[in-house]
Parts: sequence; C-alpha cells; structure tokens
Amino acid sequence: MTKPVIRITTLIASISALFLLTACEPEMGTPEWCKMIKEKGVENVSAKEAANFAKDCVL
Repeated sequence: MTKPVIRITTLIASISALFLLTACEPEMGTPEWCKMIKEKGVENVSAKEAANFAKDCVL
C-alpha cells in the first residue's frame, strides 16, 4: 500500500474507535447511569454529575 492509503485507513480506524468508545456510556438519568455514578466513587464525579445524580437518582 502507498502512504496516503495507509494514512486514510488509519484515520478512518481511529475515528471509528472514537465513536465506539464514546457510545458506551448510558444516558444521564437512567437506572444504568445512576448505577455507574454510584460505582465511580465520590472523588471521580464532577459537580454537574453530582447535581444530576441528586436530582435523578436520590429524589
């Protein structure tokens, strides 16, 4: 293969991997999301996540 073909193939593979990895997180407010936040631990949760957790999972 030539270098441009290899670069394009690598770029497409990288973009595909990015989409696959970011699509795995559950939607905010769902029971799966609440479980994920509980397992994350207090030190790894952002302020926005904590507020949404309190609103959607506690109340």
